[in-house]
Amino acid sequence: MYTDLPKLNCLIVDDEPLAQEVLAAHIARIPSLNLVQQSSNAMEAFEALHKNTIDLIFLDINMPVVSGLNFLRSLKDPPAVILTTAYTEYALEGYELDVVDYLLKPVPFDRFLKAVKKAAAQLSHNGKTIPPIPEDTSLPLGQPHSPVQVNTQEKNYFFIKADGKLIKVNYADIRYIEGMKDYLKIHTTTQTIVTHHTMKAMEEQLPSNRFMRVHKSYIIALNAIKAIEGNIIHLDMDKAEIPLGNSFRDALLAVVSTT
Repeated sequence: MYTDLPKLNCLIVDDEPLAQEVLAAHIARIPSLNLVQQSSNAMEAFEALHKNTIDLIFLDINMPVVSGLNFLRSLKDPPAVILTTAYTEYALEGYELDVVDYLLKPVPFDRFLKAVKKAAAQLSHNGKTIPPIPEDTSLPLGQPHSPVQVNTQEKNYFFIKADGKLIKVNYADIRYIEGMKDYLKIHTTTQTIVTHHTMKAMEEQLPSNRFMRVHKSYIIALNAIKAIEGNIIHLDMDKAEIPLGNSFRDALLAVVSTT
């Protein structure tokens, strides 16, 4: 259907491989988009722009050395740009640079498609011949890199995407979960799993009677607690020392005092 029609050439600029993977998978689902290159820094992206005709850039804001916003400022005649980040505080600055849209990670496909349609409309207004963008926003349950939802009252595990595969994670095996920018590290008794996901979504996924947020960057298994010393939580099976945030302290002490 789309074989003989022009496509929008896309460039992904993001220093995180998993974030690139999510965007590349979304692009692959839209026949009218063509992924030209994936770049991990501003220099690679700059070279890609000079070697190829790029219509649309998916640009991460938080990159080392040269940020996405500074890279965008350096371009005299930039293509359409959709910003991607996990931090909402950059939204206003991005729009001041006339970006098409602003996507929060992890990026769901329906929101991605909406942004692409906005970019297509802008490019069409500027005289670009635009291929048809599909209207169908249907998506199988479970976003890339999101836990596959299960009934936590019946199941004692979930599956999460990491390293290009779905990995089964038993609730009983989780010691703690650590937030790292746009990723999570799930520390279990047997392995550490790195996945592209948010703390908020993971907190909602886990059974509240077994896990608790104790810091903006940490969720712990309640049965893993060995001791609480000041603002430090000691775990019973390893030497990990988990910080206890002041805003989470009272809730945690209330829970452990009644168990």
